[in-house]
Amino acid sequence: MRLDAPSIADFYATPRGAATARLIRARLREFWPEARGCEMLGLGYPGPYLRLWRDQAARCIAAVPAQIGAAPWPVSRPGLSVLVEEDALPFADVSVDRLLLIHGLEHAETARRLLREAWRVLRPEGRMIVVVPNRASPWAYLERTPFGHGQPYSPSQLGRMLADSLFRVERRDAALFLPPLGGRAILRAAPLVERAGRRIAAQAGGIILTEATKDVAGVIPLRAGRRRRLVLAER
Repeated sequence: MRLDAPSIADFYATPRGAATARLIRARLREFWPEARGCEMLGLGYPGPYLRLWRDQAARCIAAVPAQIGAAPWPVSRPGLSVLVEEDALPFADVSVDRLLLIHGLEHAETARRLLREAWRVLRPEGRMIVVVPNRASPWAYLERTPFGHGQPYSPSQLGRMLADSLFRVERRDAALFLPPLGGRAILRAAPLVERAGRRIAAQAGGIILTEATKDVAGVIPLRAGRRRRLVLAER
């Protein structure tokens, strides 16, 4: 499966893709039950998930990196998606309250640059959820799903990368405990499998969800004439 917007859309149009989206949305809803009045940005291929907050947020935009390709969203309403360069997002500094990064970090040409851009556009103490394939799960290696492509992560690897990019990890969770193969019987049992997996073997989930907050404590103020701006300190 070649990872581009049509391929990802085709996956989510299947029964397994629809079940996958439902399971992940359930976890995301636990992180952010509401987003009333927020400036919301989805980055990567976020369309199947932004619907959770679209009608609450002040603004809700899907930003799809150019290497994935155009992904119109939402389908039945005026378009709220934009094609972007991952290291030069077309959004103003400190303009976003919440950012969902899914089907993005693992495919980034330079993951740290992408995180720098996420840091730039988030407001102070702005919140981000990063969803990545778990390198300890079969989901990270089966190319029949979008999570079987790109660079998988362990929770500790992702945590270090976020800390290096001046994010403060607040919470972690996992999802997709059902096997990435199987028929309708497996899909029907998915909610039960998810509940059991979270209690018994949280480290075995197919994806890792990490919520992080923009940390402004490590920035260095620079003077340029009378103007000031904040830049990230290099580590």
